[in-house]
Amino acid sequence: MTSAEGLEVRTAAGAVRGRAVDGLVVFRGIPFAEPPVGEARFQAPRPVVSWEGTREAYAFGPPPPQEAGFQGRAAQPAAPTGDDWLTVNVWTPGTDPAARRPVMVWIYGGAYKLGHSGSPGYDAQHLARAGDVVVVTLNYRVGIEGFALLEGAPANRGLLDQVAALEWVRDNITAFGGDPGQVTVFGESAGAGSVASLLAMPAARGLFGRAVAQSVPGTYFSAELARDIAVEIGKEAGLAPAAAALSAVDPRELPAAGERLSSRMREYEDRWGQVAPTATPFSPVVDGEVLPCTPWEALAAGAGRDVELLVGHNRDEYRLFLALGEQLGRITGEQEAAALRLFAPGPDGESAYRAAFPQAAPGELYERVQTDWLFSMPSLRLAEAQSAGGGRAHLYELTWPAPGLGGVLGACHGLDIPLLFGTYDADLGQLLFAGAGVPDEARALTARFQSAWTGFARTGDPGWPAFEAAGRPTQVLDVRAEVLPYPEEVSRRLWDGYGFPALPLLK
Repeated sequence: MTSAEGLEVRTAAGAVRGRAVDGLVVFRGIPFAEPPVGEARFQAPRPVVSWEGTREAYAFGPPPPQEAGFQGRAAQPAAPTGDDWLTVNVWTPGTDPAARRPVMVWIYGGAYKLGHSGSPGYDAQHLARAGDVVVVTLNYRVGIEGFALLEGAPANRGLLDQVAALEWVRDNITAFGGDPGQVTVFGESAGAGSVASLLAMPAARGLFGRAVAQSVPGTYFSAELARDIAVEIGKEAGLAPAAAALSAVDPRELPAAGERLSSRMREYEDRWGQVAPTATPFSPVVDGEVLPCTPWEALAAGAGRDVELLVGHNRDEYRLFLALGEQLGRITGEQEAAALRLFAPGPDGESAYRAAFPQAAPGELYERVQTDWLFSMPSLRLAEAQSAGGGRAHLYELTWPAPGLGGVLGACHGLDIPLLFGTYDADLGQLLFAGAGVPDEARALTARFQSAWTGFARTGDPGWPAFEAAGRPTQVLDVRAEVLPYPEEVSRRLWDGYGFPALPLLK
């Protein structure tokens, strides 16, 4: 046990002091890299400079610069300000270095342009307590700072931040009661896309032995597409798409350029294709160096053979975006046909979807094809690629419907976050449980999520059989949990053979 009854810990850069919170010791806002400003702007993260004395680790570090977006957290206090964006937070049952508890490192989502580890929905106290694990959450650069492909800057700086945070975990987590040899990365949405990317990145190899990817997005950019998008971002800022030029703009003002582009991306459908309707001009870039290839290619070739994988998705992923856009029940036949032509695989995708779902209600296929393209099929394909490459994967699908708004949201995107963390009244949970309270079913699902996720972090086994191509066993998470053949078999057949390549620039 460290001094001050375990509240003070010495890291490689200096001592930090946390606070006791209901049987845990919590440390917030510990820097894992220098602030990426000045000469460090748009560059790979740099090692943090050591400090003298003891640093109080009581408050979350400031969020990385980002545009405004739906956060679902009206009651949240104002976020801290400053340039120390690259920080980690630690929840631990105790700081005895001999404890060697499993370590779980959370990577937030947010379309690669939003997110902050200090969001109340990511409060990890319930998860750490339930599983007797050490939970680490981290900040990484998003939007233009983290993902725009700029001249004079490395690609995928947000992913490089995540690698630097994992290196901090490797070098320091023993002092917080964790085991650096038993690290699990886990994330949702863009966080799951980040986890998938880390599996494919040479720089991340050996930094974790298990990975959990919740709702993996299928969007990865080719370098040509990313450069073209960067040119348009530069035009919005009135500058060249280069690190030296954009460094002249205050980091807190630059996101406005990305926000303006996001609002009119549909104008670029002839060049950007499927990216144009997504309203986010950011994704990991397959640049051939930081990210040599897509995660599906990497895993199929055996890159994840030594990493155990837990991956899955929610049944009604895209319905959240319909609700946020006030489009539920308002999709026209013309919109549905356009979505099928753009997103369904193959030259006959639209007719294939209509034939496969003959009983679909008007507008239903608009949601179905975007759920499949954006989240469910990429997640399934990741399990398939891991298995094909000689690795071990476990697959799940969440089918329990969110009770908020009369149940119209179904098992939508993001529902797994409040269920996993037990933070029903924070962030998106405020919408998903609006007007419904927290039913006993939700608390039972939370217990199931936490047991499976922390059990996986401890042993590599979440409690159901490993994925195999023959039967595709899938843990269905609902009021009644059961292992079934993959439930979305109709969609799977439609997408059979589609490899989710890096999205091209259309000539």
